[in-house]
Amino acid sequence: MAQTENSTLQESLKQVSELLHRHQLVETLIHRQDMPRHDLVESLVHKQHLAELQNKLDQLHPADVAYILETLPPDQRLMVWDLVKAERDGEILLEVSDAVREALIAHMDSHELVAAAEQLDTDEIADLAPDLPREVMADVFRSLSAEEREQLRAAISYPEDAVGALMDFEMVTVREDVTLEVVLRYLRRFDELPDHTDALFVVDREGRVHGLLPLNRVLVSDPKTPVAQVMNPQPTVFHPEDKADAAATAFDRYDLVSAPVVDATQKLVGRLTVAAVVDYIREATDAEMLNLAGLREEEDIFSSVWKSARNRWLWLAVNLVTAFVASRVIGLFEGTIEKIVALATLMPIIAGIGGNSGNQTTTLIIRSLALGQITAANAGKLVTKELGISLLNGVVWGTVVGLFAFLLYRNVNLGLVMTGAMVLNLLVAALAGIFIPLVMYKLGRDPALGSSVLLTATTDSMGFFIFLGLATVFLL
Repeated sequence: MAQTENSTLQESLKQVSELLHRHQLVETLIHRQDMPRHDLVESLVHKQHLAELQNKLDQLHPADVAYILETLPPDQRLMVWDLVKAERDGEILLEVSDAVREALIAHMDSHELVAAAEQLDTDEIADLAPDLPREVMADVFRSLSAEEREQLRAAISYPEDAVGALMDFEMVTVREDVTLEVVLRYLRRFDELPDHTDALFVVDREGRVHGLLPLNRVLVSDPKTPVAQVMNPQPTVFHPEDKADAAATAFDRYDLVSAPVVDATQKLVGRLTVAAVVDYIREATDAEMLNLAGLREEEDIFSSVWKSARNRWLWLAVNLVTAFVASRVIGLFEGTIEKIVALATLMPIIAGIGGNSGNQTTTLIIRSLALGQITAANAGKLVTKELGISLLNGVVWGTVVGLFAFLLYRNVNLGLVMTGAMVLNLLVAALAGIFIPLVMYKLGRDPALGSSVLLTATTDSMGFFIFLGLATVFLL
């Protein structure tokens, strides 16, 4: 099913690209022609192609339009954006990446931005708020009701990684002292239920959550049954200050579709849905991939060369410094390398294998931190286990590279040095792979941020130092 949907999306992208290409080609040809009523012909052709393109866009889901916008160069992107119906602007702005959203918002004037925001729910406006100009947000606030203004203020007051920033305010509540028949009559008054409504929240007169009433129980139970008899009296609940990572883990563990968000007094303040959690996980995964690569922020693939270059400078600069450190380590052993030239060809093997082994450890640690699986109680055992794995891998693969070195140069001592250096560098890689993300996590930083760069620097420098140091001691 997913493959079919992806094929359909790619076909839509192809059709939009072809329509844009045809439009630009015909416009170019008409400009070159000298004919009667040139302006009229150009206007008619222009309208015909744009009408066809607009009709195609109107048939697409907002998420699909967002995908297409992200894949188009800036000039074509803005042309397509201008063809999107105004009532869909807000939905599409929510779906596009941060970098593309910034460009689209810069292209819109204030009244267009206000109109786009007014089409959204308060929790969705909160998602857009960081990218909207201050005067636009002021106009949006004035257009909301008192209750909606309070909800918006609450939503934007929480950090991005908190449950409060992900919750929405559309939910259906019932009382525990009514029957299911009353609940059914109440539900029939709705034109439609909020998205991802799999259960109703059972609250008292003060709005405190007492339980959860799954919709399937409403449908299959006797209508005369009181809500209190069929509800779940101990639902999974969250607080606005809870970490979104912990909430995502709970949604996965308990197969949740929606869950109530309550304050310190158990009063219902919002609802968390699986859609919001999935979006958060996707964004967090994307950010982690960028951080591992040393990118400071998400990058529009068609952003300017200058902006893209600046986005990549920080960790390139760090990498350059670490490369100088590694070069100086090699410089300390220039005399050894001059006497045994074979060392120069074998050094990259030690450093490369160490880097790969360390990256495996780092990936495991970052994932475990995200899932909350590492504690003070089990950290020691984790270090011991990783050192054991590295020791075993060092002996196995160190023996392999030692034999390789012996077969190449017919030098037993060189083979033993290779084996020893491999074992020691894999142990160093394990320690670096564990402690680099752990230290960054303790400092309140994203453990993925630059971990790969720092790890590579460590394994390269230490790999060269260990290998050349052993060679100096045992081969000279």
